[in-house]
Amino acid sequence: MLDILILDDDPEQRCALEAYLRTKSSRVRQAETITKAKELADERLPDLVFADLNLADGSGLELLEYVLGLDPEIDVVMISGQTTIESAIDALRLGATDWLRKPADPQRLSSLLSNVKRRVDLKQEVRNLRGRLKSLGRFGSMVGGSEAMLSVYESIERVAPTEETVFLIGETGTGKEVTSRTIHELSRRRNAPFIAVNCGAIAANLLESEFFGHEKGAFTGADKRRAGYFEQAHKGTLFLDEVTEMPLDLQVKLLRALEERQVTRVGGSETIDVDIRIIAATNRNPHDAVDQGKLRQDLLYRLLVFPIELPPLRARRGDVALLASTILAAINEEYETEKSFDAQSLALLDVHDWPGNIRELVNTVRRAHIMCRGEIIRPEHLPSLGDESGLLARSAVDIVRPEAIEPRSTFEIRAGMSIAEAERLLIEATLESNGGDKKLAAETLGISLKTLYSRLQVYAARAESSPAGDA
Repeated sequence: MLDILILDDDPEQRCALEAYLRTKSSRVRQAETITKAKELADERLPDLVFADLNLADGSGLELLEYVLGLDPEIDVVMISGQTTIESAIDALRLGATDWLRKPADPQRLSSLLSNVKRRVDLKQEVRNLRGRLKSLGRFGSMVGGSEAMLSVYESIERVAPTEETVFLIGETGTGKEVTSRTIHELSRRRNAPFIAVNCGAIAANLLESEFFGHEKGAFTGADKRRAGYFEQAHKGTLFLDEVTEMPLDLQVKLLRALEERQVTRVGGSETIDVDIRIIAATNRNPHDAVDQGKLRQDLLYRLLVFPIELPPLRARRGDVALLASTILAAINEEYETEKSFDAQSLALLDVHDWPGNIRELVNTVRRAHIMCRGEIIRPEHLPSLGDESGLLARSAVDIVRPEAIEPRSTFEIRAGMSIAEAERLLIEATLESNGGDKKLAAETLGISLKTLYSRLQVYAARAESSPAGDA
């Protein structure tokens, strides 16, 4: 239910608008003066404001500026019986969402309410994602809770609801396509197509046809009409990956298409309107690319509206273990396995520089999954990393706990101890003596692996419910 505030000194117009809005399941408040409207906005921020331009005590533009000062994401629609182009432009420049002439057309009102509702839902979705981020280290399909990634999430949160062009800058393998998909999924275009194009992977002689489409018979092999990427992305998002690898002559045509939002198929004469949002990406410094003749300066200025720099994995300490575990979980699901990393393996992953970034990490985890025949991935299953910080000389317990504790070969059972508690001590000691290998521990104990997992889940649940931890 939208929370709507109406500012209008004409009681008849005000009540008529409220009556219509209530039929759309909206919660409506009225004000006939700017002062009263400000008081109502202070009491509870509205989702949408309808403000009359000409009032007895001033201009509705005053409320527009006041409300956007409270929250720049509030939608404000100016209404007036005497609309001029100049006044409409002034309002839009100040941040108004739209402009309506009195009396408001019901069809246009309905469309406007639907758009505002989608934006409000999106803002709530983003708030929910942000709330889960701290505990899960996730933002949409992105993984990581380091300070560097929190900054990226903040930028995505700001730009996703807008229609602005985004330019992603980062080394190869830093997750530019995942980031672009996240922006699309959090935008008002999320139900429309997302088309990803690697500008450096298309043959030069096919680029124009791929981007703008072609008519039947336009060239040898063109046996039917084909829609290009621009048409395919209509109403959605077009992601131009590695845009600096595109030939300069095509960059001129791309710039024209971006500015005019129109394309013409190869071999055709019809001009086709396209409604798209552009997200571009490069692994180069874009200004250096201009200096090196790889990117036209006018195209750079067209793309560089809202840049987001994606940090390399080496600058995301603390994220590597979470990423590796997430990747391994996906591989486990793919192959129906239950493998996990031991502490030393995670420590080795964390100190590696990862010149290939996330792409290298994915390949490393896949390789380790293949190398590991049991259920515990250990340092020997990560031969490509080596021992970069002398970590192999330390025990897994050293890495997990503040002080070294030798694996237990014996443990104490006291009189009066419950059978369940004795069982827990036996299972934990057996696991420890087998280096955490659950399959080997289950064989040693003479129980099934499923039974062992069930017992461990019970112990974990008890530990979480006890504020002092499991004694």
